[in-house]
Amino acid sequence: MKEIQFSIEINASKEKVWKILWGNATFRDWASIIDEGTYIKGVMKEGNEIQFISSVSGYGVTSLVEIFSPNEFVLFRHSADTKESGEQEREKEWTGGTESYSLTEKDGITTLTVKTDIPYEQEETFNIRFPRALERVKTLAEKKQ
Repeated sequence: MKEIQFSIEINASKEKVWKILWGNATFRDWASIIDEGTYIKGVMKEGNEIQFISSVSGYGVTSLVEIFSPNEFVLFRHSADTKESGEQEREKEWTGGTESYSLTEKDGITTLTVKTDIPYEQEETFNIRFPRALERVKTLAEKKQ
């Protein structure tokens, strides 16, 4: 696996960016840019296992929420690759990798930094899709409410 990192500045509070990242509807919106139909199954809480699953392919990953600091940082450790909507294990493409989301705010501008381990053969895809997904997070977070 290879670690990649992306950052984006967003003209919104870190609390609002956090809600966009992990709210059910908004997560599905931006995460579908990376893997169509992606949703979260489970409760996001430190020590819990959750699943990221594609409703289109049924493939996903089971992850331990290793560190969970609301509005600031979350670290996932991928413990199993799954198929059939998380019901069965599959080849170990993502197992053992980590994925983190860090938010820092200064003068009303939030910097979102994502670090993730990816399979080498998917580097090109992620280098295209992840920046697009973060642009979508930015657009959603900067909308007036």
